[in-house]
Amino acid sequence: MNFHQKPITFVSHVHLKVEDLIRSVQFYKEVVGFTILEQTKTLAKLTADGKNTLLTIEQPEDVLPQQGRATGLYHFAILLPKRSDLADFVYHCVERGIRLGSSDHLVSEALYFHDPDGNGIEVYTDRDPSTWIWQDQQVKMAVDPLDFEDLLKQGSRHGWKGLPKDTVMGHIHLHVADLATTEEFYRQGLGFEVVERFSDQALFISTGKYHHHIGLNTWNGVGAPRPVRNSVGLKCYTIKYPDKATLQKVATNLKAIGAKVDVKEGKLITEDPSGNQIILSI
Repeated sequence: MNFHQKPITFVSHVHLKVEDLIRSVQFYKEVVGFTILEQTKTLAKLTADGKNTLLTIEQPEDVLPQQGRATGLYHFAILLPKRSDLADFVYHCVERGIRLGSSDHLVSEALYFHDPDGNGIEVYTDRDPSTWIWQDQQVKMAVDPLDFEDLLKQGSRHGWKGLPKDTVMGHIHLHVADLATTEEFYRQGLGFEVVERFSDQALFISTGKYHHHIGLNTWNGVGAPRPVRNSVGLKCYTIKYPDKATLQKVATNLKAIGAKVDVKEGKLITEDPSGNQIILSI
């Protein structure tokens, strides 16, 4: 099953602020494997398939370094089509001297690192959904060591040719200030379902029984402040809905819980209780 196309609701695009656009473009091309779809002096749209923008990076005029202990981006996650792609990416990162974190989440195998500005990145592949363990509408996930020896059997030292064209934005994981108000916003407002709770510190939510399209945590502290407008980090991200009727229902539900919904250039824009801005589209 494809968890990143209609009729599923999913995260399709992430927009980041960076300090040095040229430096970031080079990193995202040479290390991560994106290609440029469009570029100006202050902004670049990055793609895997040459058609759809997965990541936009922007250098604001008065940009400030990343703030610590604030709400905003924890990481965005790039989903590769095959396990062999992930293995090839490991070889590629080793050759380039990129320090990687890693984890076996049972539902997926994941690598973690940062861009030059400290924005968190995950690159991962999913295990077959038939192997995911569900109990009482909750999916079992873990943070186990990744078996690199087994993974690397799938790859090649010279197999990495950049992001495969079927790569998608797999999910986004955010720092938030409070889980109770956040859960209300994402469930009652945006229409997601909670599929995993990590004690009282994190929520994982999705539609269509994916392991998660969005992660939400308070690891920067309950009551963490919003970052200043022009600091490095998340500018906004996009959620795609299956049709106009669903999108209109979401707008109605958001207003019913007191969330702000604006229309700019034909797009609906809202923000969660921690100030993370979201574009709602079809």
